[in-house]
Amino acid sequence: MPIRDFFRRDARDDGAQSVALPTAPASEVTVEPTPAGGPEAVPPHPRSRFSPRAWIRPRDVPADLWVRCGNERCRDLIYTREFEKNLRVCQKCHHHARLTARERLGQLLDEASFREEDGGLRPGDPLGFVSAGQPYGEKLIESQSKSGMPEAIICGTGLLEEVPLRIAVADFSFMGASMGSVVGEKVARAVEHSIEDRLPLLAVCSSGGARMHEGIFSLMQMAKTSAALAQLAEARVLFICLLSDPTTGGVTASFAGLGDVMLAEPGALVGFAGPRVIEQITKQKLPPGTQRAEFQLEHGMVDKVVHRRDLRPTIARLLRLYGSQPVAAGWKGD
Repeated sequence: MPIRDFFRRDARDDGAQSVALPTAPASEVTVEPTPAGGPEAVPPHPRSRFSPRAWIRPRDVPADLWVRCGNERCRDLIYTREFEKNLRVCQKCHHHARLTARERLGQLLDEASFREEDGGLRPGDPLGFVSAGQPYGEKLIESQSKSGMPEAIICGTGLLEEVPLRIAVADFSFMGASMGSVVGEKVARAVEHSIEDRLPLLAVCSSGGARMHEGIFSLMQMAKTSAALAQLAEARVLFICLLSDPTTGGVTASFAGLGDVMLAEPGALVGFAGPRVIEQITKQKLPPGTQRAEFQLEHGMVDKVVHRRDLRPTIARLLRLYGSQPVAAGWKGD
């Protein structure tokens, strides 16, 4: 065999070069019989250590490295770290993603200044309601485990740019932040506390409406919260509403529509019924952008549409302009 054939290299599928070894004559090759069970699978050729693939190890990509924009007209992939740095707002289309109550408190209030009030209130099942084969009590336990909150709203006091205020924040992840008896009770108690200590009240609203699982007990909260806010207005204490996506149903028809100053985030759905429900009832197609924050601004329901990065300075300025309570030095919210 010529020496040059011994060192001849043939191309392989993986990009490496294989060395052609000398072969024995055909007369000296012995063929072993195939077992009765069928032909054996030929073992794969060992990968050459000179192949680039032999030096590359598979890398585990984190599942939460990227997020997709919630805007159906955008759906752009966003790097999670940049998304969080931008306050969960899409840099391309400026879509404002929904926030949990804890995330909202962390963005609005000064660090470690929040003190919760009436956190011991828990919802009950006065009607023994069953929906789709699931009792209301089991639905509550499931929602509490999912959101980490006992109810759909959290209330307390805090500092916003060193200005004291009382705040009530709804969490849409808890049964769509629907207004049950405990939600209405917490809002009414927050109003009563503000009447006593004259702290301005900020309500961050997000809801799908009244909670059908509690029937008439849920609908009564509309009247209760509205009556409490009428007393707050008589006491001349500032009440600011921030409408986030979505704010609909009985919440819009009660305390979410009674603010002295009405703010909204860009693109937030604000209305009594959703556009799809209105189209089904009226059999007419609504114009684009109907019941969005910008639409409500044009028609006088909202005073200002504020980008999320401007919320803190905007609300702080309102508190300083209209709040009757001066900034308390060393105030700890106790």
